[in-house]
Amino acid sequence: MSLTPLHDRVLVRRVEGEEKTAGGLYIPESAKEKPAEGEIIAVGEGLRNQDGERIALDVKVGDTVLFGKWNGQDVTVDGEELLMMKESDIMGIIG
Repeated sequence: MSLTPLHDRVLVRRVEGEEKTAGGLYIPESAKEKPAEGEIIAVGEGLRNQDGERIALDVKVGDTVLFGKWNGQDVTVDGEELLMMKESDIMGIIG
């Protein structure tokens, strides 16, 4: 199954963070926070302005982005946990 976001929505694959602290301690799975960083894997075509023209998104497939911890909606596609969110939920592009 494939999933194509509509309008100004994007599909994001979370990027897993470090498994150990700077001091070398390993973080157990139950203590980890959900990462607020991910890779864009699909984008919608954008919203339309009053004249009916598409407004292109600022992010593209392959971008690594930073987003709020509680933003987006979890979705499962082909057994993989992904995140669907509006482009406005993204705080910035990393890199």
